[in-house]
Amino acid sequence: MVGPQYDFLSNPLGAVRSTFDTAIAAGTDPSSFEGRDWGAIPLFRRFLFDQSGISQVPLLTPTSIRFLRPHTLVRYRGMIQDMPGNEFYVGAYKDGSVWRTNKFMDVSQYPIGSSADARIWERRLLYCVPVPGLSPWTEVSAEEFGNLSMDWMSDSREKRRRDEESSDTPVSCDEVQDSPNTKRMREGEHSSTALHSSGAATDIASSATRLGYDIGSNSPPCLVKIYDSPESEMKLNDIFEFVGILTSPELQEDNEDSDLSNGFSEDPLRHFPPNQVPRLHCFIHRKLGIQDFLQNNPTVEPKLDLVKGIREALLRHLTAILGNDGVTSHFMLLHLLSKVHARDNDLAVGKLSLNLTCFKKETVSVFGKQLTYVLKNLLPFTFCIPLTVEYLNTVSLAPKKNYDTNRLETGVLQLAEGSHLIVDETKLDAGTLNSVGVENCRLLKNLMEMQQVEYDFKYYKMEMKTDTQLLILSEGKSNILPADVIVPFQPSSNSCSEAVTAEVLEAWRWYLATVRQLPHSIEQEMQKEVERDLVAARQEDRSLGTQDLSRLLTMGRLMSLSYGETSLSLEHWQMVKELERLRRQRLQ
Repeated sequence: MVGPQYDFLSNPLGAVRSTFDTAIAAGTDPSSFEGRDWGAIPLFRRFLFDQSGISQVPLLTPTSIRFLRPHTLVRYRGMIQDMPGNEFYVGAYKDGSVWRTNKFMDVSQYPIGSSADARIWERRLLYCVPVPGLSPWTEVSAEEFGNLSMDWMSDSREKRRRDEESSDTPVSCDEVQDSPNTKRMREGEHSSTALHSSGAATDIASSATRLGYDIGSNSPPCLVKIYDSPESEMKLNDIFEFVGILTSPELQEDNEDSDLSNGFSEDPLRHFPPNQVPRLHCFIHRKLGIQDFLQNNPTVEPKLDLVKGIREALLRHLTAILGNDGVTSHFMLLHLLSKVHARDNDLAVGKLSLNLTCFKKETVSVFGKQLTYVLKNLLPFTFCIPLTVEYLNTVSLAPKKNYDTNRLETGVLQLAEGSHLIVDETKLDAGTLNSVGVENCRLLKNLMEMQQVEYDFKYYKMEMKTDTQLLILSEGKSNILPADVIVPFQPSSNSCSEAVTAEVLEAWRWYLATVRQLPHSIEQEMQKEVERDLVAARQEDRSLGTQDLSRLLTMGRLMSLSYGETSLSLEHWQMVKELERLRRQRLQ
């Protein structure tokens, strides 16, 4: 027997209701459905992944939001910026003698009434925003990630035109087209015009600053509603891709009987107006890493010959744009491959923050500008801070909880894992720091040393772990940001911007994203060799501390990974010692 053909894209609620009706018909108690699925999610997984339907799901963007119809399937990519809490809603209720469900909806399609058979369920709320510092090259892949093709948009416009001409014309749905219940549902969808008219889209753009996201990004903010997932799966600042049902803000605003006003709790969404923040009821979600933002992410093993060739080409490019300063370019490469791979109490193991000194204002205008441009083309999440006294005295670096609006107000340092932060200290002139400036300096230092950001919840403060690469450009050694490595910048020529093809850039991005994720170890014999060298170095220079020795081990690990090797070799350890000798020679 052939099963029903669901229109997952245009009418996902049809599949939800049909599977719910099937489960009820089988004698299942609706109360048992709280916190679990009744068979709808496997259907969507099969469509999205087994049948490659994921490529057909449009991505929610400022452009596509003008054409998307409510109650259709969409995808959204963003960072979890806030967790407003949980929301109670009427999950199942009786319409006469028939059980209905409101799961994956904001507004009931049928009158709920005051039935004692209503089942109150709970769902989680996530306020998501575009990833801070998202590089433009990550957003070029709109077609790959299911943006609206011309055919899709034409079809959408045609469907809207028919809907507007006659509210009695049912939306096409293959699975239960003869069902009277489905006809009632369709007739109730009187708001199945575009989710946002041009006026509503303008509302989204105009509220961008207040709601805390970048209007230049390829994603709007989005309120995601999560079902049937453990809270431990998601945390603040994680990047996720969500697939679910986009709901209609017009219905929410016009309907006075919304589930959110049912008296069970105070409306947690009153400060997230639906005409400014789209709603998405999530079926399926997955956490994203840096590699998920690569345009063409090849599923190939990082073979040594391949990695070595890419490494040499990237190192030549870095050397060229840094005025043929080979020492600085080598340290820059290690810095770009660094990440926090372990924690020992408050010590973040694996980080390698870099302070390039001897940068004057005129040097920054040439080399600093070129270096920033290159890093934005290589890394998916980059952010720049022009450090001035005025900036330190006025900016909000740490996120703060506003209990009046029940929102976590974002700060500059609320960044996604794997972000790269450039701090330009050459703009810091003499001046007086106020209390805000002093606190901001402490926050930056804490981020540099501990890889932690302090979140202010008014009645208490909480340290949130992060993994941010920090690069400081300064004239002398930074007194605000004590970096792991200080390298005096010594260019021997002008910055040279070489022409780089798109294929080469993609190879470099793949290299940086891939090799930094490789495992690493030190064999026993090599470990003895390293220990002897570190003891000798300490005897020669008593000023060397535990942090210096730990940094050399980190550099050894990164040097091996830069060649695609997962264990430290004597050759690479010798390279680290020579690089350190040249650096210390410059410091003298």
